[in-house]
Amino acid sequence: MKAIVPILLLFGTVALADTPRNVVLFIGDGMSTPQRIVAEEFSRKVYGEALAMNALPFHATTFTYSRSSLVTDSAAAATAIACGEKATNGAVGVDADGKRLTSCAEAARDTGRNVGIVTSVTINHATPAGFYAHQQSRSMLYQIGLDLVRSRFDLFLGGGLDDANSKTNGVAEYVGDLYEYAATNGYCVASGRKEFNELFKAPMPNRIWWRSGEKALPYAIDAQGDDTPRLPELTRFALDFLNSKDDNGFFLMVEGGRVDWAGHANEAATNLRDMLELDNAVKVALKFQKEHPDTLVIVTGDHETGGMSLGFAGTGYAFYMERLATQTCSTEKFRERYLALKDKGAPFEEIAALLTECYGFRFDGDKGDPMTLTDSEIQSLKQNYNHGTLDDKARRLMQERAGVGWTSGAHTGLPALTTSIGPCAERFLGLLDNTDIARIIKSFW
Repeated sequence: MKAIVPILLLFGTVALADTPRNVVLFIGDGMSTPQRIVAEEFSRKVYGEALAMNALPFHATTFTYSRSSLVTDSAAAATAIACGEKATNGAVGVDADGKRLTSCAEAARDTGRNVGIVTSVTINHATPAGFYAHQQSRSMLYQIGLDLVRSRFDLFLGGGLDDANSKTNGVAEYVGDLYEYAATNGYCVASGRKEFNELFKAPMPNRIWWRSGEKALPYAIDAQGDDTPRLPELTRFALDFLNSKDDNGFFLMVEGGRVDWAGHANEAATNLRDMLELDNAVKVALKFQKEHPDTLVIVTGDHETGGMSLGFAGTGYAFYMERLATQTCSTEKFRERYLALKDKGAPFEEIAALLTECYGFRFDGDKGDPMTLTDSEIQSLKQNYNHGTLDDKARRLMQERAGVGWTSGAHTGLPALTTSIGPCAERFLGLLDNTDIARIIKSFW
């Protein structure tokens, strides 16, 4: 029996040495295998390179169902990924009985590690909330904001805060404007590009809460000419800030939140542009991981959104992702622009020029060019313009040409793909439940 003790100590020491010092968890909201394949195909054809997230050495298929449904919402999925327990749809940070759960981010904080949360959507949206909030409903936005401040996490970066100063929704405890409340509770509260740049000036604040504005960041496809810091830059800042504070290590969650919003809108070109932006943020983390090999990087999705299908009957077995490169703005942005022209009584000729600018459609091009519209398509566009539904018709025409279809405007029950690299990455392998992600991360601490 005595001979066994040194062996156990040896294995214990090896396990401890292999435990990651830092954990970076990426969540693509609404990102499952179809989104990763479509973005991969687009990136290969347009930019000549594969997605970094798909090239990570360890892969796991991950179940996403919630306690109440095969099809989860973001709140229950975030709770499962963050806390390691199934929750009912709509609940954040509590189990099916309303009991408060501890997230892996809170576990990191409680063991002396630094913690950061980054998102491209509002900071009290369901996915980030799953890591710091404990509420029966994701709609309790003011209370979730209170939980944010009281989490004492080191860093929050993202969009604005919904209901930052609201007495509605049955708020039992009202403390006034939550940005002001955060400032009086140790946070350096900042917004916009100018104040973001000032954060780099010494001395660095102890806790930071920065927002892009009052809402989510714009879609990546609409960000041309906008100097708002995007997800890759926010990720770089978060890694440097958390790593510089002390030697205890850190936990960072980065969410690509607008992938989900584009999925709900059944918008392929917009969806994959936000996918590529998330992948660029992953590349930032992989560079950091190469410099700090004691860092574990994990990329997963909380659920699939839209029922994206890789194939469309009109193109047979062909898949033309590169055609989506001609779309230069989201359909949401196109709708704003064409309705403004319509309100001014613009003739369809002006709208046709806008369609060419935004989607790459050609009205008098070579008939062999796939972007050249047929006479029947032009007639249909004119009819939709008169009815105020031109944006939907243009979106459908674009996706038919690329070969992308959709089966839903909501979430689906598809499993997500989880990939990883770094110490203990081999534990994210095979067939997992989304609760396993939090359980494995918590085991490090």
